[in-house]
Amino acid sequence: MNDAKDIAILGVGMHPWGKWGRDFTEYGMVAARAALADANIEWKDIQYVAGADTIRNGYPGFVAGATFAQKLGWNGVRISSSYAACASGAQALDSARAQILAGFCDVALVIGADTTPKGFFAPVGGGDRKNDPDWQRFHVLGATNPVYFALFARRRMDMYGATAADFAQVKVKNSRHGLNNPNARFKKESTVEDVLNSPVVSDPLRLLDICATSDGAAAMVVCSMDFARRHLNKDGGTTDGLCRVKAVGTVTPRYPQSILELPDIASDSTAVVPAPDRKYKDSIAWSAYEQAGIGPEDISLAEVYDLSTALELDWYEHIGLCAEGEAEGLLRSGATTIGGRIPVNPSGGLACFGEAIPAQAISQVCELVWQLRGQAGDRQVEGATVGITANQGLFGHGSSVVVAR
Repeated sequence: MNDAKDIAILGVGMHPWGKWGRDFTEYGMVAARAALADANIEWKDIQYVAGADTIRNGYPGFVAGATFAQKLGWNGVRISSSYAACASGAQALDSARAQILAGFCDVALVIGADTTPKGFFAPVGGGDRKNDPDWQRFHVLGATNPVYFALFARRRMDMYGATAADFAQVKVKNSRHGLNNPNARFKKESTVEDVLNSPVVSDPLRLLDICATSDGAAAMVVCSMDFARRHLNKDGGTTDGLCRVKAVGTVTPRYPQSILELPDIASDSTAVVPAPDRKYKDSIAWSAYEQAGIGPEDISLAEVYDLSTALELDWYEHIGLCAEGEAEGLLRSGATTIGGRIPVNPSGGLACFGEAIPAQAISQVCELVWQLRGQAGDRQVEGATVGITANQGLFGHGSSVVVAR
């Protein structure tokens, strides 16, 4: 396993997900202070803050790095603020990682927090923006996010024989996992019948197939391996078992692909360049695998972006847990539940958390850390040594992180 570009994760912290209706910085402070305490690091010792932006919370959300630094107490720390929609947290982590590997800082704090409206996420900015794809899909097509998810779900049904009961089983699995997560918003076990009897939102997806919007926050303290050794050795500790970020994948599509992953779009005979070796969503995780020098066979668990139940099945294939079209079989075998061969979303996933956009990719890494440390309680994946995260931000932001101990 490649370790030349490792950074250490000294501490992680979260604010529980819910609908609290308070300022997003309150959640961020809870998560940040928890991460600092977990790392046994004081705020004054942090050299860099990487904030993941929230674009629905006014100007402070657009400059999250400075906002969180101010809230913790101005101390001259260097900052960055990153926005990549659902991949914002991974972009913030990658910014901190780059600063550490370049030798510009030794220890950094990464924070993402959000307060969300009820209902759909609407386009941001207001007015007529007819060249904005987000504006177009809402105003021209009426395609809210659940419509988008439903199109992918229908594709799985038509191409691979997925059923509504398969989608429901993803919710059943994740709801069972989330029962044991103190940070999850929804702690109620669902049955297949519960899902199939819930209201249709966008056919074939029902209410319990689709994640909610939520408030929440996550944070982590990351550092160079040299800093970790010095920090731990001063208290008589060692770096044995320390969790490390092995890779962060942040790739975009490669022409002639699009973000939609439509069948055969990359092999269209009208294309003027050869098709890429991998589909876009496949390349998100594979770029991380290649950085880390590992493959899917080395993974103990995965946290993937279940915006809908059907999208979780897509991710099984994109991260290489099975071949294309075989995700339903993998699910039905029990392999992706805790106790199975490759547990997916032992945290409960977005099914149990909901979307708190800038915190999500960070929260996925937090779950990997707790699992790899053996601190996940009743949702523990036994013997976990390597984990991967995966999600996709709006319009071509990839996000995949590999963590190992």
